[in-house]
Amino acid sequence: MRTTLTLREAGIVSLLCFGLPITLSLQSAARDFPVEGFSDTSMLWTCMFEVSAAIAAFTYLRWQQQDLQPALPRPTLRGSLTGVLLALVAWLVVVFATEPFAGSSGAGHVQQMMFASQPSSAVIVLTAMVNGTFEEVFLLGVLTRGLRGFGLSVAIGLPLLLRTSYHLYQGPVGMLAVALIGLAFALHFVRSGQLWPPVFAHMLWDVLPFCNTDV
Repeated sequence: MRTTLTLREAGIVSLLCFGLPITLSLQSAARDFPVEGFSDTSMLWTCMFEVSAAIAAFTYLRWQQQDLQPALPRPTLRGSLTGVLLALVAWLVVVFATEPFAGSSGAGHVQQMMFASQPSSAVIVLTAMVNGTFEEVFLLGVLTRGLRGFGLSVAIGLPLLLRTSYHLYQGPVGMLAVALIGLAFALHFVRSGQLWPPVFAHMLWDVLPFCNTDV
């Protein structure tokens, strides 16, 4: 079993997992970032897509004789507490970095999306669990871990580029926030080798924006 990826393997995994989301985000950018809220239907569709993409990507990786065990998060209480701290640190970094854009036209894009959303609490939590696990498993557990042989710049940079690309729909300020959050998660993963804290932190980030809306 191998634990590193070739660039071809990384490309195929990226296409399977993030090709469609990137395409949809590019379409949103081409339409000048329209405000589109989330619904139970759209969020459940996302869950189904991510589960299907995960099955396809893992099947391909097993066919390529990849060891998948290191790419799977292992929930622990300590890791969950670390995830809470990681989410808090990422939030502070985002607040500080986006403050200069507070008065810009795109600063409230994500908030407008939240106010236009009407998903149920159960679907929000389910989607956070699926999406947080899916993204961090493949961005960090598979790609960052698998590309480490090409150097940290590639191992961190390529997944970060993918992460930002499929969040284009959040607008320029939203993309900056996503990039900073992703960088914080990646640096923690590279330093600690622990995948569960970024996964749990991502779940929190997916739930908290809805807490200020009437869902």
